[in-house]
Amino acid sequence: MVQQITPTTDDIFYPESDGKPMADNTLQFELITTIKYGLEVHFKDDSNVFVAGDLLWYPIQGQPKINQAPDVMVVIGRPKGHRRSYKTWVEDNLNPQVTFEIASETNTIKELEEKKLKFYQTHGVEEYYLYDPDRTKLKGWLRSGKKLEPIPQMRGWVSPRLGITFELVASELVLYYPNGEPFASYLEISEQRDMAQQQAEQERQRAEQAEQALEQERTRMKALLEQLKAKGINPEDFNL
Repeated sequence: MVQQITPTTDDIFYPESDGKPMADNTLQFELITTIKYGLEVHFKDDSNVFVAGDLLWYPIQGQPKINQAPDVMVVIGRPKGHRRSYKTWVEDNLNPQVTFEIASETNTIKELEEKKLKFYQTHGVEEYYLYDPDRTKLKGWLRSGKKLEPIPQMRGWVSPRLGITFELVASELVLYYPNGEPFASYLEISEQRDMAQQQAEQERQRAEQAEQALEQERTRMKALLEQLKAKGINPEDFNL
């Protein structure tokens, strides 16, 4: 059940947008939405996991200038629901545990691997993942004490918090659910649904044809029995 989170009274204005687009190009947008909705599917049965995309996060009350809008963030321990922004002090002082950033041509290494990394490190993020599709670079950081330390090998890495696996397949990022199924884009999900519907229709038609064939056989056998009886032959005498 989706619920609306009611903010606390606060005289300070916290903008609901940083004025930046969610994505700079179609590839970046597709990756962000695939990760975001893939994680929502992953946690669909857990009412206390909140997943958001491009939502402004304010970690400190009274400090609206201190904020970030991760491309995707996951908060384990907070209810699903719509929010205009994520304010830590409104959310039982729970910060996002996992954040994702998808690089674009306008992002700089300093912004993603220094500025944002420092922000996430300062404000309690446990896992930070960065993917640059133009350079096919996948990086990750895992909290160790007060620091986010680089993950030496991201291929085959399993997120401790999320349980998903990271891979680079044909130079593209692919995330896998614990059951081995890959995250899918909206188009892929639509195609899978169409294929499932086609298979279901084919199965229905096969079942219908099988039932028709069985009914025809019953009709033929009934006619045969009638012919035998008409000739004075009782099929029961032959243990038929």
